[in-house]
Amino acid sequence: MLSRTGLPVRAGVRLAVDPGSVRIGVARSDPGGILASPLTFVRRGKNDLDELASLAEAEDAVEIIVGLPRSLSGRDGPAAATAREFAAALAARVAPVPVRLVDERFTTVSAHAALRQGGRDSRARRLASDQAAAAVLLQATLDAERRTGCPPGDLVLPGPDRSGAGG
Repeated sequence: MLSRTGLPVRAGVRLAVDPGSVRIGVARSDPGGILASPLTFVRRGKNDLDELASLAEAEDAVEIIVGLPRSLSGRDGPAAATAREFAAALAARVAPVPVRLVDERFTTVSAHAALRQGGRDSRARRLASDQAAAAVLLQATLDAERRTGCPPGDLVLPGPDRSGAGG
């Protein structure tokens, strides 16, 4: 499949994860890399990386996108440092499947707005917002790759805090 730039768009299912303090939202793309959909959530805790690795295997994922919560100015804060550590641990667990960190500014806000417009009450929005935020992140990532012909974000190297980008 070709992007608007005439460059090939990579085929294959991609997963996106939005790691929160309680739940990790998960979304998946179709095999053509066109559309993102909410998939599920994983409870944060002892076996969360194992559950994500199982999902990646079950979905035959070619890549996993992890949201990087930067500040509005684009700087990394404590939440971004936590996301980088999580992404490095996930990369080690799912290798050789590549893991990329992608800026997730506004994804949670967009997801809440969409769920509110869909008529969900605040409790239902809380439960669905992690998955919806992951889907918003993944759709933005897919759209950016289609526009540029290049995968967005920073490749994460497995291990403690070894993402490909600086702070």
